[in-house]
Amino acid sequence: MERRRMEAVLLVLFLGHLVTALDVPLDLPQPPTITQESPKDYIIDPRENIIIHCEAKGKPHPSFSWTRNGTHFDVDNDPNVNMKAHSGTLVVDISREKVENYEGVYQCTARNKHGTAVSNNIVVRQSRSPLWSKEKIKPIVVQEGVSLVLPCRPPAGLPPPIIFWMDNNFQRLPQSRRVSQSLNGDLYFSNVRREDSRNDYICYARFPHTQTIQQKQPINVRVLNLDAINDTMADFYNDTDLFSEAPVDERRPTFLIPSGTSSTKMVLRGHVLEMECIAEGLPTPEISWTKISGDLPAGRTFFLHYNKTLRIVDVSESDAADYRCTAKNQLGAVHHTIRVSVKAAPYWISGPPRNLVLAPGENGTLTCMASGTPKPSVTWAMNGIPIENSPKDVSRKVEDDTIIFTGVQTGSSAVYQCNISNDYGYLLSNAFVNVLSEPPRVLTPANKVYQVIKNHQAMIDCASFGSPIPKITWFKGSRSMSLDGDYYITHNNGTLEIYVAQAQNSGKYTCVARNSLGIYENHVHLEVKEPTRILKQPEYKVVQRGRSVVFECKVKHDPSLIPTMTWLKDDGELPDDERLIVDNDSLTITEVTENDAGVYTCIMNTTLDHDSATAELTVVEATPTPAVIHEHPDPPTDLELTDQKKRSVQLTWTPGDEHNSPIQKFLIQYEDSLHHRGHWHNLTEVPGTRTTAHLKLSPYVHYTFRVLALNAIGPSRPSFPSRMYRTDPAAPDENPTGVEGFGTEHNNLVISWKPLSGFQANGPGLHYKVMWRQKALDSDWTTVTVANNSKFVVVGTPTFVPYELKVQAVNDHGEGPEPKIAEGYSGEDLPIAAPENVQAIIVNSTLAKVHWDPVPFHLIRGHLKGYKVYYWRKHSLHKHNPDHMEKDILTFSGNHTHGMLPGLHPFSLYSFNVRVFNGKGEGPPSPTQQFKMPEGVPGPPTSLLVSNPNLDSLTLEWGPPHDRNGHITGYTLKYQPVNNSNELGPLEEVALAANETSITLPNLKYSTRYKFYLSAKTVTGPGPDITQEVVPVMDEASPFGNVSYAVGDDGALISWEYWGLEKNVYVEYVVKDSEGEEEWQKELVNGSQNFMLKGLKEGLSYRVRLVTKGHQDQLLHCSEELLVTVPAVASRQVDIATQGWFIGLMCAIALLILILLIICFIQRNKGGKYPVKEKEDAHTDPEFQPMKDDDCTFVEYSDNEDHKPLKGSRTPSNGTVKRDDSDDSLVDYGEGGDGQFNEDGSFIGQYSGKSASRDTAEGHESSEAPSPINAMNSLNSFV
Repeated sequence: MERRRMEAVLLVLFLGHLVTALDVPLDLPQPPTITQESPKDYIIDPRENIIIHCEAKGKPHPSFSWTRNGTHFDVDNDPNVNMKAHSGTLVVDISREKVENYEGVYQCTARNKHGTAVSNNIVVRQSRSPLWSKEKIKPIVVQEGVSLVLPCRPPAGLPPPIIFWMDNNFQRLPQSRRVSQSLNGDLYFSNVRREDSRNDYICYARFPHTQTIQQKQPINVRVLNLDAINDTMADFYNDTDLFSEAPVDERRPTFLIPSGTSSTKMVLRGHVLEMECIAEGLPTPEISWTKISGDLPAGRTFFLHYNKTLRIVDVSESDAADYRCTAKNQLGAVHHTIRVSVKAAPYWISGPPRNLVLAPGENGTLTCMASGTPKPSVTWAMNGIPIENSPKDVSRKVEDDTIIFTGVQTGSSAVYQCNISNDYGYLLSNAFVNVLSEPPRVLTPANKVYQVIKNHQAMIDCASFGSPIPKITWFKGSRSMSLDGDYYITHNNGTLEIYVAQAQNSGKYTCVARNSLGIYENHVHLEVKEPTRILKQPEYKVVQRGRSVVFECKVKHDPSLIPTMTWLKDDGELPDDERLIVDNDSLTITEVTENDAGVYTCIMNTTLDHDSATAELTVVEATPTPAVIHEHPDPPTDLELTDQKKRSVQLTWTPGDEHNSPIQKFLIQYEDSLHHRGHWHNLTEVPGTRTTAHLKLSPYVHYTFRVLALNAIGPSRPSFPSRMYRTDPAAPDENPTGVEGFGTEHNNLVISWKPLSGFQANGPGLHYKVMWRQKALDSDWTTVTVANNSKFVVVGTPTFVPYELKVQAVNDHGEGPEPKIAEGYSGEDLPIAAPENVQAIIVNSTLAKVHWDPVPFHLIRGHLKGYKVYYWRKHSLHKHNPDHMEKDILTFSGNHTHGMLPGLHPFSLYSFNVRVFNGKGEGPPSPTQQFKMPEGVPGPPTSLLVSNPNLDSLTLEWGPPHDRNGHITGYTLKYQPVNNSNELGPLEEVALAANETSITLPNLKYSTRYKFYLSAKTVTGPGPDITQEVVPVMDEASPFGNVSYAVGDDGALISWEYWGLEKNVYVEYVVKDSEGEEEWQKELVNGSQNFMLKGLKEGLSYRVRLVTKGHQDQLLHCSEELLVTVPAVASRQVDIATQGWFIGLMCAIALLILILLIICFIQRNKGGKYPVKEKEDAHTDPEFQPMKDDDCTFVEYSDNEDHKPLKGSRTPSNGTVKRDDSDDSLVDYGEGGDGQFNEDGSFIGQYSGKSASRDTAEGHESSEAPSPINAMNSLNSFV
C-alpha cells in the first residue's frame, strides 16, 4: 500500500507540471461552481426573515434544489418559502410561522448538464436571549479582609452573552488586581475592604446577535470589621448571609479558581486559548505565568484582567504544553499547572482542490490534501453521489486523497466533492473537471496601459485561456526576439515581471498565447514614470507668538502624473482654521498661537507613489521689538571672475544689505559688446543663499556681467559691471532652423531658413552651405554657398518634384554639425487633367450625389487642394420655362471622390462638371453632363380669397402655386369652425381637381368663424397649406349700447354697455375728415365698460367706435360711431375742493384739533374728582401706602366698611371702581379672575377697563398669582 502511495505522489508531481487550474470564461460550457453560501453555523435573528444564501455560476446556468435534515425540501409547496429568480437563495417569511419550525440542517445543490455541485451543511439556529430567572438575593455581610465571589450565572443564550458588571447609574464597576471578573462572568474579590460596601452590584448580559441586554437583580454587599459585625448581628440575622466570623489576618495566597494543583484544558487549532488563575490572599497576590517547556509564543500572547488571564491567539500544535500560574504575596506563593492539549479540525495543507480544464486526451489530478488531529478520513463523491456508486470511468483512478485522470475524453466533465472529517469538524470542497477543446484567448484588455515608478518592479498581465493550456511568449516593440533572461521573468500565469523598471523599458509589449488549436495576440503598454521626490523639505522653526511662519515643501514629480499635496499636524488633519493657508508648495500659518506648536508633515501623493517630510514648530513668547522697516536690498559688490575656461567661467560677488527682508535669489545678466552693445540679457538665477555661480558661455562673445539681488520687496539696483571676458571663436554649434522648400514659379525651387544670430555664429565669416537633390533620383547633392541671406532660388527645376534639402552653418573656424534633411517641392502648375467617370445619382427631389474618379497625382502638378463641382439649373421641366444660367460652386477639400448637391429645385434640368484644383489654380472641367430632378411637393397656393359671404355659405378662390415642382394633380381643402375661446371644431376635408380655382361651401353655421386650409399636391405628395379665417356673415345685432363720451382735462372718457360673448374688445378712433386712408388707432379694453382716450389734440374732432375682433384680428361686431370734439381752449376754472393742497390743509387742521381734545381729556382725568375719590379723601386708611419705588407695584389698602374688599382683592391706583349699566357683567372687566364680590353682592376688584389704551393710561399693576380662595369665590358668585 505504501508503494502505491509513493507512485501516486510521483505521478501527481509529474502531472502538476502539465496542467494548472484555470478560470473558464462564462461564455464556454462548464459545470456549476458555488460562488456564495451561508456559513456552516448560521445563527439568525428571530425578528427578521430567514435568508439562506446559495449562488452558483455555470454554462448553462445551473438549477437549484435543497435538502433539509437530510431529506428533499420542497420549496414550491411551502407558502412561506421563496427561492430568488436565477438563484438558489431561500427567503423564509416568518411573519406567519414560528422560527423554530425552520431550524435544521440545510444543503444546497446546483446542477446543469455538465455536473452537480453541493454546498456545506448549513445549520440554521435562531438567536436566543432568555430572561434571567427571578430570584430573591439576600444581602451579603462579610468581614473586612476575607475573599468574596459574587455569582452572575447568566441564562444560556445563543450565541453566549457578553458579561459585565455595572451599578444603578449604568457605570462600570472599577476592577483591579484585587477585584476582577472571571471568564464565566463571576466577580471575584481577593480580599474585601470597607469601600466595597454598596447595594448595586448588578450583572448585565448583552446578547450581541439581537442587541438586547438582560439584568440580574442587584446584590447588596456590606463589609464590616469584627466589632461592627457584633453590633449589627441581630439586624441581619434573619435575611442576611454572613461570611467569615473569625478575625481576618494577613495570609498567603490560595487559588479560588482553578482548584487543586493541576488541571487540563483542550483547545482547537486556530482558536483562542484562554486560561485564568484567580487567587485570594492578604495582601492582594500578584499573578504570573510561565510555559514550563519553553517560552510563551511571541506576538500571540496577551495578559488580561491584571495578569489573571493568559490568552494565546491562533493556537497551533506547538502550543500544546504545561503552563504554570503563580500567585504570590509577602507571605508566600502558590502554583497551579494547566496541561494544554491541542486538537485540530480538518484544515487544508495546500488549499482545496482546484478546477481542471483538460483537452481531450490530456492528463490531470485532483488533490485533496488536508490534515487534522486526530487524522481525518477522506471520501470522494462525483456530482453529489459517492464515487463508489458513480459510473465507472477507465480514465479515473482514486488513490486516497488524490484522483488521477489519464487520457480524458469529451463528455467526461463532472463536479467532484472531497469531504475530509474527524471528530472536530469537516471540510467539503467542489472541484470540476471540464473537458474542452478551445483555441487560446487573452483575457487581459487590449491596449491596457501599465504605469510604474522608475526602479520599481513592473508586472504586466497576460491572463489567458485555452484548452490545451496556451504557452505565453512576450515581445517588445518590433518583436525581433522574445523577452527572456535576467531582466525579464515570465510567470506561469503569463505575467511578465521586470524586476527593476527603467525608462528604456517603456513601450509597447505584445503577449502571444499559443496552443495546438491557434494563436492569439494582445498588445499592452508600459509607462515608466519618474519618482516623486521632495527637493526642499520643511525646516525646524522657532517663531514668536503672533508672528507668521512658512513651511516650504518643494517637490519634483513626473509631469504626466497629477500630484496632490497634503499637510498633517501631529499625524492628524490640519485644524479647520483660516489662519492656516496651504499653497502648492508651502504651508503658511499666520498669527501663530501656542496651539500651533507641533510636528507638521507634507505628503506629496500621485497615483503611483508618494514622498513625505516633517518639521517641528516651536512657539515662544513674543518680545517687544522696534518697528522693522523693509526695503529693497543693496546691490551686490566686488564681482570677480575665476576658473576661466573656453566655454565657462565662475562669477563671485558680495551681497549687499538685505534691509530686514532676506534675499530670495540673485539674477545674473550679461552684455555682449561685440554683437548687442548696450543690451543686457538674463543669463541665470541662483538662490539667495549662494554668492557664486558657474556660468556656461558661448564662443566669440565679449561678456560683461552684473548681478541683481531680489527680496520680498523687489529687486536691487544692478551691481557695477564686471571686467570684460572674451571667449575664443569656434565653429558653429548649431545649424539654421525652419528649413523649407517651395516654388514660386512652375520651374523653380525656393530654399529658405531662419538665419543664425551673431550670438549663435560662434565666430566671424558666417555663411551657409545650401544643398539639394531630387528625392526620387537619389542623385548627388548640389551645393552652393550663401552669405548675408536667408533664401536661395534654384531655377530650371521640373514642375512639382520632391527635393531633399540641407542648410549648414559655416564660419572662418569651421562647419557646424551635420544638418538634418528637410523636404520640399518645386513650383506648382495648373492641373492638366479633369476627373473622369463623372456621374450624378438622384437622392430625392432636392438632393443629388455626384461621383468621380480621382485625378492621378502626376497630372495634378501640385498639392491637391480638392475638387470643385460647378452646377446650374437649365430650366424647369414645365413647358415654356426660360433657361437659368446662374452657376453654383461647391468645393470639396482633400482627396474626395464624391459630394452632395443640396437645395436643388424639383422637376428641373441641371448641368454640371467637376474640376480638380491645387495651390496654383483649377484644372480643366470634365465634360458637362445633365440630370433631371424628379417631381417634388408643390409650394403653397399663391392666394386664398373669400367672396360672396352669406348667412350659411361663402365662396373661396385661389391661385395655383408659384413653385409647382411638378404636375399639379389636385387640391385639398380642409376647414373647421373656431369658437370664441379659439378652440377648433371638427375638421372637414374636400378633394378638388387640378383645374379648379374656386369653390362655394354651403350649409355653414350662421355667424360662426371658420378656418380654411388649402394645399396643392403632386404625385410626390401635398405641399404646405395656405390658411384663411372668415365669418360667413356678421351678426346684425350689435352687442354695444348706450355709447357716450365726456371730454375733460385728461382726455375723452368713452362709456358703453356690452353684452356680447367676444373677449377681444377695442376702442378705435381716427381723426375726422383725415386725408387718405388713415388707419384706425385701437386700444384694448377687455373687461371694462369705459376707457379714457388720452393724447387727443385740441381743436380736432375724432370718429370713435367700439369693435370686437376674432382670431387674427377678424372684425366681428362694430358699434355706431361717435363724433368726439376736443375744445380748442379748455376751461381753466378750478374747483378748490378737489385741489391737493386744500385737502392737505384741511387734514392738518383736523389733526391739530384732535390732539388738543386729547390733551384736555387727559388733564381733566388728572385733576377731577369722582364720588369714590371723595370718599377716599374723607376716609383715608391710615395703613394706606403709595406706590413702591423699587418695583412700581401697589400695596393693599382698605376702603370704608360698605365697600371693603375681600382679602386678596386689588383696586386701581386712583381707588375708583368703574360703574356701567351692567355691574354684574364680568365681560366688561377683563379676565375677571382677580375681581371679588363684596358681602352685599356688589363687584369690586382689580380694575382693567374695556380697552388696552385705558390700561396703559392708568398704569401697570403688579401681577400676582391667582388665589384658590379668590377663584372659589368667583365661581360661587356665578352660581
